[in-house]
Amino acid sequence: MTVPRSSLVPSFASSRARLGSAALAGAGLLFLLYPLVRPYSDETTLDGARAIASSAWVASHLFAMVGFILTALGFLALHLVLDGRLTLPAVVVTWVGAGLTLSYYGAEDFALNVIADRAVRENDASLIGLVDEFRYGPAAIGTFAAGLVLLGVGAVVAAVAVWRSGVLRRWSAVPLAAGFALFIPQFFGTPALRIAHGALMAVGGLWLAAELWRAGRIGSVEALRR
Repeated sequence: MTVPRSSLVPSFASSRARLGSAALAGAGLLFLLYPLVRPYSDETTLDGARAIASSAWVASHLFAMVGFILTALGFLALHLVLDGRLTLPAVVVTWVGAGLTLSYYGAEDFALNVIADRAVRENDASLIGLVDEFRYGPAAIGTFAAGLVLLGVGAVVAAVAVWRSGVLRRWSAVPLAAGFALFIPQFFGTPALRIAHGALMAVGGLWLAAELWRAGRIGSVEALRR
């Protein structure tokens, strides 16, 4: 059986492809766990405070944070495998976006958890007002929005690079790019819509991971035949 040259990954890139595949698969699954584990409640009430003070809140946001990191690593592997003109900009933009986003997510996870825990212990719903003061502070929300926009741009550029590469299936990076492009709008959706968005991210991460793994396997087999 002859393997088309356009579908081959150089043998030295096979291990990178597999590591990138694992990173993207992990990211996709973590982005699904994020809305599945996250507790939902009216966050202006003590019930909302109990949700934010819970271990599920901390775990779910940690899932998302690790997902951003794994996505950045997966895109680096994609660049090393495809070595195209668009892949490096995708990596740089994604890494900057992840850095900006993680600063907000860290505070959302740990700082709000402390505030909510104090509100529950003191039975004082007025403390929950500090949650929105953080979330919608100009610097905080501006950094967060900029980070997510850059992540979306990086994912779209990566999808274009995959489309043009001739190495991976053209559509394989589109669902993940769509998921990142919809990351900001999904915050305004219902819990069901947020979980659906997580499912889209999982499908996107797993599909691109499978394509990277396939490309790495084909490259290894071809290297053995030479």
